[in-house]
This record gives sequence, structure tokens and C-alpha cells, in this order.
Amino acid sequence: MKSDYLKEHIRQLEEALLSPEVRSSKIKLKKMLADEFFEFGSSGKVLYKGEDIAEDGISIVRMKMSHFELHPLSETIVLSTYRIFNEESEQYSLRSSIWKRIKGQWKMVFHQGTKTDEL
Repeated sequence: MKSDYLKEHIRQLEEALLSPEVRSSKIKLKKMLADEFFEFGSSGKVLYKGEDIAEDGISIVRMKMSHFELHPLSETIVLSTYRIFNEESEQYSLRSSIWKRIKGQWKMVFHQGTKTDEL
């Protein structure tokens, strides 16, 4: 994949994970996450794909993404970084995700959210 196309594709996947449509569906969430997925949440909790996704998905929160960047780590692995503003809690966070191409599909294998002051 060309780098501009890949950057836009991964950005769209990240934004999909912020959408109420995906966040409210355990099936849609699990489809986007690798089997070995885990997350260091901004709450300080460690979450795992197989253990921590309720039937009705995860909390739905209005968030705005900015400063999206993509950093290739190999032909099949990329790191995405961006900033989020949670409109409900008025909290900023720095986000990073590792995506891996598995059987032709990009799946998130790791995610971290770190709360921060206004950016």
C-alpha cells in the first residue's frame, strides 16, 4: 500500500473505533481487534479483547481526533499516534495504537491512552 493511502486507511479505522456504531457492538469491535489485542487505558486499567468487551460494546463518548500520524514499523506493522479531546469530560489524551496486517486485514494489536493537559 502506498503510504498516503495507508495513512488514510488506518486513520479511518481509528475513527471507526471512536464511532457509536462500532463502540456499541461487541461483534464490530472484535472484528477490528487482533486476537492478542490489549490496551493500557487512560483510566489506568489494562484491558484485553477476550475478557473486557461487554455484549453492548464499550462506552459511547463523543471524541475529536487531531494530529494523526502514521509510523511504519515494518511491511505489516504500523504505529498510529494522535490526540483526542473527549467532549463530555473535556479531557485531552494522547493515543497510540499498533496495527498489524493479518490475512490481508489491518487489525489493532495494542492501544494506549494517556491523559494530558490541554494540548
